[in-house]
Amino acid sequence: MPHILIVEDESAIADTLVYALQADGHSTAWVTLGSAALEQMRQRPADLVILDIGLPDISGFETCRQLRRFSEVPVMFLSARDGEIDRVVGLEIGADDYVVKPFSPREVAARVRAILKRMAPRAETAVDAKLFEVDTLGMRILYRGQALTLTRHEFRLLQCLLEQPRRVFSREQLLDGLGVASDAGYERTIDSHIKSLRAKLRLVSGDAEPIQTHRGLGYSYSPDHA
Repeated sequence: MPHILIVEDESAIADTLVYALQADGHSTAWVTLGSAALEQMRQRPADLVILDIGLPDISGFETCRQLRRFSEVPVMFLSARDGEIDRVVGLEIGADDYVVKPFSPREVAARVRAILKRMAPRAETAVDAKLFEVDTLGMRILYRGQALTLTRHEFRLLQCLLEQPRRVFSREQLLDGLGVASDAGYERTIDSHIKSLRAKLRLVSGDAEPIQTHRGLGYSYSPDHA
């Protein structure tokens, strides 16, 4: 039974989420403060965190930043703000989805179910053992024998590219590979993840360019340039 941590200071909203998620087969815990959420995640890690942005002590954004220092748990933001900048910031600091209030509890439950399904580990795979080795269960990738220090989003993004060499993925398709709703308006943040990945790959091999840009289309993994 997946365990969901709800971080929300409005009891009416929290009660609605608890009811919807438990009806969908999840166990839940509810706290009202970001600091309490961080402590809860250290004591009893959840499988997914639903995190309100406007909390009484520290913002949801700051809570997520601190959470990412010790956990890669999927995070879904709740917010009354629908601005693109808030959505982009949310994904860039490590969120997996962004839901605007008021919302349908059934939709939130469906989004939680979809994220957990996408995040379920696949079997361990090896991709071009001379260059990359992908350990899915261990959530790590080796490049030329060296382990890369990757965030969860970077791991899944690179894994997606490696599994189908030379295929050009659109930003929307890569978002789907990350387990992020493609309708959330995050497509451009893929570019920042690609930039970070390239920098980490160059630390291993400065002349290599395994991730190729296809203007107006997206990105691909090219073994010929690795």
